[in-house]
Amino acid sequence: MTRAQIIGWGHTPFGKSDHPDTETLMAAAIAPALAHAGIDAADVDGIFAGVYNNGFSKQDFQGALVAMGDARFAHTPATRFENACATGSAALFGAMDFIESGRGTIALVVGAEKMTATPTADVGDILLGASYRAEEADIDGGFAGLFGTIANSYFQRYGDRSEELAMIAAKNHANGMANPYAHMRKDFGVAFCNTVSDRNPVVAGPLRRTDCSLISDGAAVLVLASAEVAATMPRAIGFRARAQANDIMALSRRDVLEFRGARMAWDKALMAAGLTLEDLDLVESHDCFTIAEMLEYEAMGLAEQGQGHRVIRDGITRKDGRLPVNPSGGLKSKGHPIGATGVSMHVMAAMQLMDDAGDMQIKGAKLAGVFNMGGAAVANYVSIMERVK
Repeated sequence: MTRAQIIGWGHTPFGKSDHPDTETLMAAAIAPALAHAGIDAADVDGIFAGVYNNGFSKQDFQGALVAMGDARFAHTPATRFENACATGSAALFGAMDFIESGRGTIALVVGAEKMTATPTADVGDILLGASYRAEEADIDGGFAGLFGTIANSYFQRYGDRSEELAMIAAKNHANGMANPYAHMRKDFGVAFCNTVSDRNPVVAGPLRRTDCSLISDGAAVLVLASAEVAATMPRAIGFRARAQANDIMALSRRDVLEFRGARMAWDKALMAAGLTLEDLDLVESHDCFTIAEMLEYEAMGLAEQGQGHRVIRDGITRKDGRLPVNPSGGLKSKGHPIGATGVSMHVMAAMQLMDDAGDMQIKGAKLAGVFNMGGAAVANYVSIMERVK
């Protein structure tokens, strides 16, 4: 079976964009991606678009919007994917299946979201659609309230870890200073992140503003090709392994602090790759909230359950640590335009592996992990990536 490999990418800046919609955002990222890969639109056999939407725009049918932004794709098969905050990775895995089944040799993965035109209160309610509304619709604070509830539960079981959450936020903002695509390139420091103030108010539960990812616009694109085609291209990033594992959506039906689906995805991917965490040079992980990154430390195996605070305390995940996590700044600094996030995370990892990450670069990076999740660790995707060419 042929393997799908990354041969190029494009990425818009994340933040409050002048682009009015996903149609123009996608077009803005596609053009540089094609140029980077050295291909023409006519070479693309399939388009896999990841856009969450769910009320951010009345215009949907997002797969078809790719051709509205670039008429050269008018007759190229296009499909839209949605899997909450893991929408981008769902589109990527779909494109990889397309190539590895032999149905095509080159595919375009496009992730995008336009969020900042929507009032903040409405954003929270739209994102709450990624929870189980039958039981969780009345949680105060929208989707942030969901993770505020998780953080409260964690603190009750394992002790107040507010300072360690502030350390995670400060780490990611410091890393984001080097990312030209990041929404907020500002180093806040631990003291600011750990202090409730007018500039850093409590958002939900114990979570402060600096514990929450940003409402952002943006798009990211990956160009995939079969291994045979990739061998003729200037660059190729392969997947040593990839895995998806789901967990039940309703918080009432699981121990959410276990992040079991995330743990399962990591275990499956590392086993398939024949690797351990010690073999990885960096990880891009889904820090939609700082409590999520701490729980992910435990899920990936950096610490026992309830001991994630030790990871950041010991500096393991700092840029100069044993396993840098989110050298891009993560969702916390880079921003979190829902459909673009999973694609962007893979772009950031690919840049590292090509030694093309500029001031973000982890020296000598050979193997990278990516963890992207939808909901509160409901849809969990892990990729183990390596440079092939």
